[in-house]
Amino acid sequence: MQVDFAVELGPDDETLEIPWAAPHSGPRYYDLKRAPETIEQIEEATTIPELRDFLVGVNSPKSVLESAKCDAWATTDIHPEEEIFEAPCKFGSYVDLLLSDQSARFSFEDHERLLKRMTELLQRVPEIPASAEFLLRRAYYHENGDSRPGFYVTFYLFGYGADEAKARQQWAVALKLVSNAMVQLSSRHS
Repeated sequence: MQVDFAVELGPDDETLEIPWAAPHSGPRYYDLKRAPETIEQIEEATTIPELRDFLVGVNSPKSVLESAKCDAWATTDIHPEEEIFEAPCKFGSYVDLLLSDQSARFSFEDHERLLKRMTELLQRVPEIPASAEFLLRRAYYHENGDSRPGFYVTFYLFGYGADEAKARQQWAVALKLVSNAMVQLSSRHS
């Protein structure tokens, strides 16, 4: 599996507001760490069992992480750097991740250390047609009328295959590998 991480803290880079909500009663943030039953409100978790399992694991009490947002999709839009997988289809997802330790959410060093360990672990997994990327980004945490800048991670994952079913299968295998790596990192923190 190809794996990498990058830092995106420029003025035009993505940011995340916590909590967030889409306009007009659309999707919104659910605190799955403290209210796991709200997973039923997340459409992707109800339609994609592998993503649901990942969200349950990453939001478990033992995890050092928690989720803020997610999505999944299939496409035949293959970028030039993905041609190494020699596959016409990919299945992808992203999950925005927060550190559960409230004070660590504001530490660049804690995020960077976590991502370095994560990529080191994942670089050891078997070679499969999949890629993972972790992007360290700026978040704005809102609480009691105050807003405080901190950090979060967007985790992108893609599986590649001859058709959507095969691409999704590779994605699911890679998602399990990432989930296992997150469990290892969390157990080292306990």
